[in-house]
Order: sequence, then structure tokens, then C-alpha cells
Amino acid sequence: MTPSVSQESTAIERGYIRLLACREDGARVRATAALILTVFDNFYSLLCEYPYRAKRAFELRDPHASVQISMERLGLYSRYITEHGPRLLGAFPALASESSLWESIDRLFVAMIVDRYEADTAFSFAHSLRRNICQEVWRPVAYSFPPPSKLRAFSMASVHRRLVVPERLSPALIVSFLGSPEFSVPWRSLDSDAQRIVEHVTPLLYEPRSAPPVALDVIEAGFFRDRRAFVVGRWVRADDSILPFVVALQNGSEGIYAEAVLHRVADIHGLFSSALANLHVTTRLYYQTCVFLYSLMPRRPLGHHYSTIGYNHVGKVAILNEIVEQMRASGQRFERSPGAPGTVAVGFTFDACEYHLKVIRDQPTESYKWGHYPGVAAVIEKYRLVHEINRAGSMLDNVMYFNLRLDKGMFEPELLGELCAESSSSVQVDEDGVLLRSLIVQLKIIPLPVYLEDAAESETREVIGRLGQCIRNNAATNIFNKDLDSRNYGVGRYGGVFLFDYDAVEKLTDVKIRTNLDREPGEEAVPDWFFEEGVVFLPEELQHGMQLMNRYARNCFREENLDLLTVEYWEGIQRRLLGGEIPELQMFPDSCKLDG
Repeated sequence: MTPSVSQESTAIERGYIRLLACREDGARVRATAALILTVFDNFYSLLCEYPYRAKRAFELRDPHASVQISMERLGLYSRYITEHGPRLLGAFPALASESSLWESIDRLFVAMIVDRYEADTAFSFAHSLRRNICQEVWRPVAYSFPPPSKLRAFSMASVHRRLVVPERLSPALIVSFLGSPEFSVPWRSLDSDAQRIVEHVTPLLYEPRSAPPVALDVIEAGFFRDRRAFVVGRWVRADDSILPFVVALQNGSEGIYAEAVLHRVADIHGLFSSALANLHVTTRLYYQTCVFLYSLMPRRPLGHHYSTIGYNHVGKVAILNEIVEQMRASGQRFERSPGAPGTVAVGFTFDACEYHLKVIRDQPTESYKWGHYPGVAAVIEKYRLVHEINRAGSMLDNVMYFNLRLDKGMFEPELLGELCAESSSSVQVDEDGVLLRSLIVQLKIIPLPVYLEDAAESETREVIGRLGQCIRNNAATNIFNKDLDSRNYGVGRYGGVFLFDYDAVEKLTDVKIRTNLDREPGEEAVPDWFFEEGVVFLPEELQHGMQLMNRYARNCFREENLDLLTVEYWEGIQRRLLGGEIPELQMFPDSCKLDG
């Protein structure tokens, strides 16, 4: 029988009492290892509850609860580390200075978790506590998933179920597929939805010159985010090729219904983007879930699949190891990122790398336009806050590392010199390597101005339309980027547009929406808004503020996004946000929606 969270909380307090009662270091080491495991068990029990809470919020049609669940889950790991790091240090002060104690604790702790499915998560958790206590260098653990011990055999259990496709595609197959989340509330018309889905996918599955489908794999869990649920699967053809198959669900006043079917890889990437809030998945088999998702999106780094389903700290280790492996395989080194230098950050990457890395500057460049520079810590805090909100599908997630040591040979000398000159408070170089006191890692995208340089007119119009949608999505989640410059936006692999610089991000509800359009022609008096404190935004200046160099792109922006140039649009969004409304976000194209 699994102990409840309250029972585990009591066990934590008993663990601290035992640790304080120890009189010699050997006993303290044993008590500390056991206590860390007890604290982890308490954390992990809560972590595993969130997907089922999200499922219940969907069934109750409670989007406010869904948003709250996502916020709580993102902060859970940090809350446990910041609470128990100082408590452990107070109970065992020598932990801060004697590394040999940690070596002994590690040996005991690894022996305790070796047969557990979640061993990698537990080990990351223990190392996070150690970093909190020692404030020492971040040493990534090797990310792997070795053959399990006999006691850990279920770690290789399958997370999906295989359904055999009959000669003629039938609604019964789809009904079985849609049953995976095991909802406790009724469908509006399950059989009707299944028939509509069959009609939608049949032309896709039986295209000329394509092998017919022989199986349908479905993850035996529900995926939940905001107002929606998703059932995730893949069609397997006779030639072993696969076709992604994701059904989006809503829960209306008459019951659950199928809203859309996603099968294009680009649309699947958009749905599972780390630019959105985490998906809550009702299974504990997170490794197999990520492997399944990787089969649908093989160009998406595996580390980001972990982050997408809420295992951010496992993903953090995987991402760093992916970067190291990409560097080893390519023989390349970090160099300054292409495009215009960042105003508050030095960006770097290498051609074969899937990621873009940033270190915050001690002082901004001359193009900084916000008066007093608040400093490195304040900028880092803005990036951290973006990580902990629903990024609306339009803001890149930030993977953040602190006190990370990397090999000096990973950097081109010119870049290393720039980092030391521009970010000396965050970068130190010695014989052992490069110490980065803070590092931000994002998925690599193409800066929007760079993309537009070679884009055809049709591509320009499409991406400018998506830029407008990016701005709208951010506004819907109370995010306003007061630095309107298009250099703060980038284009992803499948054409999505994302905001990626956050030093100028503000709450939209704190912004004063004003206009000069109500002034008389020739009026020379200084407008009243000029004397107002805080952030003032004139929507009619948005197009100019984007600083789009291409005249056609400027015309497209006005034609595709005319609403964004009006006071009425922005004040309307503010009213909805202040009224507690949860705006609905566009997670997939309208073309994915089912007819009827």
C-alpha cells in the first residue's frame, strides 16, 4: 500500500528528529541519506498527483483549477529544494564544507534507489539539495536508462496499447482508442465522434502509393492542458512507417467531444511545444512516454520531451548531455550566435547544436533603451518567471543552470574573451574550465529579421501573420513585450513565431494603453500620457516599433494584424484579464478541426 502524502510528511519530521539525535558522522550520513529519500518520496507523491488533478479539472470544466495546477507543479521542485536544503544544513552543518560526507551519502542513496523506476529523478533531486546546501558547481549526472534490475523490471513495461486495424476502418477501433483516458464523465456522442474521425482519417491512411495501416498504437493515459484533453497515438503501416494521430478533446455542457485531429508533424510539434505549459499525463511511465513522443517527433531533442510532460529536471540533465554529444560528434565549438548582438545577453551556439545559450551581460549594450539597468539578477528573475507561466505557445521556455562548469576547450577563444569581458560577474575561467554562475538555454530558432532576408513573399506574409498570433497569445496570458523590436522574435523549424528575449516583459494589465489618434491635426501640445509613470503603449506605433526593414513585411503586418494597432483590442484584452477570464489559446490550426 502506497503511503499518503500526510504520512510521508510525518515521516520527514521523524527523519529530522533522528538526524538531530545522531552523535557521530557515520550515523549522521546514514540518517541524511534516509531523510533525503523520505523528502523525495513526499515530493514525488505530490508530483504524480498533479496529472490526475488536471484530469479532474477537465472533467469538471474548471479552467481556473487547471491553470493553478500547472503553476503549482512548476514550482513544486524548487519549493522542496529551498525548504529542505536549509533544514538539512541546520541539522548537519558539516554538509556545507566536507565533500567526503556527500560521497558517502551518494553511495548509500544510490543503493537505496537502484531498483526504483524513478531513480534518475531521485538522483537529480538529491544533487539539487546538495547544490543548495553547498552552493557548489553544478555537476550533471550521466543521463542513461540502463537495463533494469529484476526489481526494476516494470521500468521496461509498455506505456502504449496496440490495436489491430481491420481491413475496413471502423468507428469501433476509434472508440477503443478514445477510451484510453478512462473519463468518469459522459461523452456528448462518442459513436458520432468516432464516425467523424474515421471519415477524416480514411483519405490520409489510404493514399495512393502508401502502405495500408495495420495497427494503431495509443498511449494508455490522458494528456491534459488548460481546457483540453488529448489522446495520443500513431498509425503503423505495413512497411513499418508511422503517422502521428492525436485527437483533441473538449468538455462542453453536453459532455466530452472530439474537437480536432492532428497528424502533421508540424502541428504535433506545435502542440507539444515547450513554449506552452506542461502537459499533465496520467501515467508514471515517463521514460516510455518520451520515447513514444520522440517516435512522433524525431527532430525534437529528447530532453525537451521530458520537459514537455513536466519532468523538467530530468530533461535538464538530458539537454546538457545532448549538447555535449552534438559537440563531440561535430567537432565544433561554441561561437557567438549569428545576427545582431543581444542587448542584455551574450548568445552562443554552434552549427550542429539544437540549442541557443545565453549569459547575461554585466551592463547592457549602448542600444539599451529602458533607462536604469536593473542588473543580472533582475534579468535572470524575468527569465525564471517566464519558465513558470503558461507561455501561450509563443514564448520559448528557459532551461536554467547555475554554477555550471564546462570544459574550456568547448569554447572558441574569441567567444571566451567576450564572455569574460562582458559578463565577468557570471563567467570565470581557470585551469579546470569555465564556470558559468548562470546560464540560460533555449531551443535554437532563426531570428525573425534573419528569416525575412531570404523569405519569399508568400513566406513573409505567412510568418508575419504568425507574428501577430504570437503577440495575441502572449497578451491572452497577460504578457506584454514593451521592446517591440522584431529582433526579439524568432522562427521555429516549422514556421511558428516565438518571443525569446524577456528583459522587457511586463504584465499587460500594468501597461497604460494610450493613443495620439485623438489629437487635432497640427496640435503641438505635449500629450497628457507623456507625464504618466510606468509603461505607456500606443498601439498605432506597434508596426513602426517592430522595425521591419522590408517594406512588404511592413505592409503585411498592417494587413494581417490591423486589430493589434487599435486601442479597442488592447483595452478589451485587459478587461477580460482583470475580470478573471481565462482566454482560450490557439494550440493548433483551424484546419485540424473536425467538421460538424
